[in-house]
Amino acid sequence: MAENEAKKAAGSAAENAADHGTPPGERPSRPDLAAMVVPLGRAMVAAEQPILDAHGLTMWAYAVLLQLDEEPIRTQSALAESIGADKTRIIGVLDGLETRGLIHRRPDPRDRRARLLSLTTEGQQLRDATQSAIQRREEEFLELLPAADRHAFVRALQTLSALPSLPALPALSEPTPKKP
Repeated sequence: MAENEAKKAAGSAAENAADHGTPPGERPSRPDLAAMVVPLGRAMVAAEQPILDAHGLTMWAYAVLLQLDEEPIRTQSALAESIGADKTRIIGVLDGLETRGLIHRRPDPRDRRARLLSLTTEGQQLRDATQSAIQRREEEFLELLPAADRHAFVRALQTLSALPSLPALPALSEPTPKKP
């Protein structure tokens, strides 16, 4: 019993140390976040690509369908910004979705230069079917983790993804090493 308590305490101490960075002069106890997240993101995109292909969607088209569900009427410019796409790049994606009857694009009555966007019923159905298939695939991945870790991982991703942008980090308090 005491041995279990000691292991828990040691684990908590190690986790807390990892949470607060590495003291100067010591070797980091974990890889950098980007070094872990980027390969994971690439692997997830690769795992989802066959599902998107089966539904006749590109990753950008899927991102549009997901975003329009959250806010059904948007300008093309605002949509492009919200999904991190260039305004000129998104036009072709929107053209394809409109041709397939998945979105409506109509002039904004307040600004005839702007286009308001919304999903059609067919667009909603395709988005739902694609998202269900993708999330089933993600569950296979998440099942590699213990249930508590799975929920914590998803919760942490939701929290970080909901941030409007990454917070600005303060300047390093450590002096910059001088070149020899």
